[in-house]
Parts: sequence; structure tokens; C-alpha cells
Amino acid sequence: MKITTSLIQRLILLAEGKALPTSSLRGEWFRQMQTDGILLTNIHGSHQSLRAADTSALRHYLASHYDIRNLEATLHLLQHPLADRALQVQVTGNSKFVRHRTFRGFLVNSYQSIAATLNGTPLTILPTDGSFVFIADSQNFSIPPDVMIVGVENAENFRYVKRQRYLFESCLPQGCQLLFVSRYPQQQHADLINWLLSIPNQYIHFGDLDLAGIAIFQHEFYEHLGMRSTFLIPEDYEERIREGNRERYDAQLPQYAKMSVTDSRISSLLTCIHHYHRGYDQEGFIL
Repeated sequence: MKITTSLIQRLILLAEGKALPTSSLRGEWFRQMQTDGILLTNIHGSHQSLRAADTSALRHYLASHYDIRNLEATLHLLQHPLADRALQVQVTGNSKFVRHRTFRGFLVNSYQSIAATLNGTPLTILPTDGSFVFIADSQNFSIPPDVMIVGVENAENFRYVKRQRYLFESCLPQGCQLLFVSRYPQQQHADLINWLLSIPNQYIHFGDLDLAGIAIFQHEFYEHLGMRSTFLIPEDYEERIREGNRERYDAQLPQYAKMSVTDSRISSLLTCIHHYHRGYDQEGFIL
């Protein structure tokens, strides 16, 4: 049987001497415990219930047969899935009893020196070319409120932000500091969104100028951040789309043909994409 919160809660009640309806104790474990005399059947008219013959014997049985050494501590692990693996070993002997991502957080990059703080300690963000900074403890990571955050959709653009500096300087306010964050790996996306929700900074989404790029912005960022988020649209977007990729548009159209705009600021971009039946890959901005 799969060890779930509900299962452990029922076992705790039995270990406290309570009787539970037989209908709520179905499955291989409970059948075997009845066979082994650990659980006894009580009949009250048409109703049947199960209770532990001996509560201490039940706890020893669970420890020896299913490696559940402490019911209450096991319940705590299930209710707190971020518990570290050392604690899981102490309670269950299994470091993967509760599966969760060991590496939480997101990647950051910058071509300017960004004065940040991590766990109260000053941290300068300015990675050497070819490297990034991974922020694991994002809950305790802070930056000045006037720093603009640029979310980069594709890995190559995130790596070569310095080679796209001309674009950001032409589209964004002069003199503003930019911290680049990566949308990938995809399983880290929730960590990035939670961090963005905890700070007041403006978010700029830098993605492909195509239907999927708009959908990603609207559903993954604008939906959470509202007007604090903006899609980066360069001045020459129409020229780039006109010379863009027809195959990409055709491939995306079945999924996004009926996509509506929730942020009116990108209406002209969507109209342009449909007009030329093309999209533009953001890698084209790398010089």
C-alpha cells in the first residue's frame, strides 16, 4: 500500500485504542493485520469495526513489517514535504520516503554588478562569462527594489545576455539595472514565481515573438504578477516577424488559434504575428 497522510492518520487512531469502521480500513495491510491478530473485529448489529488488540503490539508490528518507526513523526514528514533527508532517515530509515526536489531555486545572470542580499549577507551578482549563479535559498534572497528583473525564455539567450545588451538598452529605461532570471529548468518555475510574488520589482518577460511566447507570458507570469509584468517588444518587432519563421507559426496555430489577449499591451504583437503568419525566435537577438 502507498503510505499516505490518510493511512497514517487512521493508524494513529488505531494506535490510540480507537475503533474504526471496517469500511475505512480496506487494503492489504489491514487484511494482514487481521490475519496476524494485530487487529480485532467488533460487531455491533450490522456494523463492523476494527481495533488494535494491543496498541503497543500494533506499533511494534508497523515498525518491523513496514519500517514505520514512529507514526506521529511519519505524519509530520508527510505534512511537511520539504523535510530534509537527514530527518527522513531518522524517522523511516529512507532518505527518499518523501520525494521532493533537492535543488530548489533558480538561475540568475547579469552583465552589471547587482548588490543583492542572501540570508542577510551581501552578495554581488556578476557571474564570469560562461557561468551563472544558482539561488537555492530564494526565500532569503533580496535585491534593491529598483532593479528590473528580466525573465529569459531560452537557454542560449540567458547565457549570452551581454551580447544582447544593445537590445535591453534600446527597450528599457536608461540607466536601470537588470537581473536576468532563467525560466528553465522548468521544474524550478514555481520557485521563481514565488520569489517574484514576494518582491515589488518590475518583471520584463523576454521570449520568442510568437504565439507560444505570448501564451507563456500570459499564463505563467502575467496571470500572477499582473501589470507589474511586461512583455519585451522591440521597436523593430514587425520587421523581425515579417522575416521570421512560417513553419513555427503553422505548428503553433492549432493550439493557440483561439488565444485571447489578457494584457492589451501585447495586442499589436499578436495582430502582427497573425498578419504575417510568422514568428521570430529570440535567439535572433544575439549578436
